[in-house]
Amino acid sequence: MSDSSGSSCAVPSQHAPFSFGMEPKTLAFTAIAIACTPFALLICWNFFLPILFRIFSHTVGSTLGWYLRKLTDGRRSLIIRTTTENEAKFRESKAGKDSSNSSDDEGWENIDGSILGTSGNGEKGDRDWDGIVGFFHPFCNAGGGGERVLWAAVRATQMRWPNAKIVVYTGDHDVSKDNMIARVKNTFSIDIHPPTIHFLYLSTRHWVLSSTWPHMTLLGQSLGSLIMGWDAFSLLVPDIFIDTVGYAFTLGLSKILFPDMPTAAYVHYPTISTDMLESLDPKTSVGTQGVNAGKGVGFKGAIKKYYWKMFAALYSRMGASVDVVMTNSTWTQGHIQSIWGPCRNQRGREHPIAVVYPPCAVSEIERQVEISEESEKKRQKYIVYIAQFRPEKNHQLILQSFAEFVKTGTPSAKEAKLVLLGSVRDDNDSRRVYQLRLLVNELHIKDQVIFQLDAPWSEILQWLSKAFVGVNGMWNEHFGIGVVEYQAAGLISVVHNSGGPKLDIVTDVDGEPTGFHATTTTEFAKGFEKALSHPNPLTVRRRARLSSKRFSEEEFVKKWLAEIEKLVAMKM
Repeated sequence: MSDSSGSSCAVPSQHAPFSFGMEPKTLAFTAIAIACTPFALLICWNFFLPILFRIFSHTVGSTLGWYLRKLTDGRRSLIIRTTTENEAKFRESKAGKDSSNSSDDEGWENIDGSILGTSGNGEKGDRDWDGIVGFFHPFCNAGGGGERVLWAAVRATQMRWPNAKIVVYTGDHDVSKDNMIARVKNTFSIDIHPPTIHFLYLSTRHWVLSSTWPHMTLLGQSLGSLIMGWDAFSLLVPDIFIDTVGYAFTLGLSKILFPDMPTAAYVHYPTISTDMLESLDPKTSVGTQGVNAGKGVGFKGAIKKYYWKMFAALYSRMGASVDVVMTNSTWTQGHIQSIWGPCRNQRGREHPIAVVYPPCAVSEIERQVEISEESEKKRQKYIVYIAQFRPEKNHQLILQSFAEFVKTGTPSAKEAKLVLLGSVRDDNDSRRVYQLRLLVNELHIKDQVIFQLDAPWSEILQWLSKAFVGVNGMWNEHFGIGVVEYQAAGLISVVHNSGGPKLDIVTDVDGEPTGFHATTTTEFAKGFEKALSHPNPLTVRRRARLSSKRFSEEEFVKKWLAEIEKLVAMKM
């Protein structure tokens, strides 16, 4: 019994141990194959799959792009015909007016080349380009700094290429073309040439609202932008496509559908940045900043970190598809370069990421707001904050800082009043304003805080002419057009010690300050006191105005057109 059991467990003599019944050569080949499998999978994942995906996406994408072009050919013809008819009517309506009144309209065809830039393709032929430029800006009626960029860009493009047709993709169904143009004039003092601009109304804008994506908002809104992008191209396929909001995924979609269509992005703020990733960790230097500060701890925090890193990888690939990239500040440029740069280099994008400062009404403010010993006597102890009522603008920080300042009881604090100037875009903004009003009551500063909602440009100018201090409370504000307006008006700025206001705007002139930086409520309160009690505020105001000249509309036009000419050159 024992012999039988022992013999049954013995290794057959004709095979070596651990040979698994295979010949030596077969065994060696099998072992090598198993050992190489992980490396083969890695190579396939990183090399072959991307190639197969590109081939698949190029084939399917180009087919869908061809379909969309055929689908929208009728609307393209209609826009071209309508533009010609409207231009003729516009000229006819102006024919009877004095030349002095029509000089602005004639300017659309008689342009100073030194202001609007030059082209390397031959000036005449380049100026005669008559293609369709699509501006993707679903919230073009919002009235914020991003919209000032849009309309200044539209005006500059119209003037540089008078025969081009401008199409703005928007979700503002309740605003007609005439009302939109009138609002642009009233809010930004920008004249849009009516005949060559057209508005196409998107029906899918709700897909990019944060309320639509209560969870995984970054990814959800980006996927929503793909839906909205398809909606836009279903309405019309332009010759050049420009995103002036920050929907990188829409630009990625455009390259899949239309590989030969030049694209550009004007980036106000990276959708995700290294600072955002670091802010999740409460132990880092920025772990207490931003709306997601310190949320990277625990199991849920680890998932959030991983999710953000994966999203950053997708975001970088979308950014790599764009032909021309512009950013509004050196801070934004640095972050976009760190996220998009490596992939852009891999794809051989030849145009570097450029800084194009947003257009600020510096010249107009200089004309409207006087800075002199006489005007200094008219200044009052107003602290103004020009900002949309969005969460990241951190109005709560400014209110709390102002309340702390008021409690000091200094002569400046007793006289000071805080003025909040901003546009209300939707119900969410309205609710935030209501919550801020409640906070004002809780802080017992109701008599010293003024809310000015949806104030027209003329009213903003009035506040800038009589205010003493301008404040900004957003952490890592991408640029800060309002801060430039403070400086142009001669206000002493007290701004957050981060982002564009720190790096680009509130900087020294000839070694002397133009304002103050702060981070905490106490630092802001001290900044208010320093500004309002400055022994010689007029010298600071003059330095601030001198500093603001770097951000004029003329400077924006030059740099904007230098970048867009690269896109037109691709179509010539």
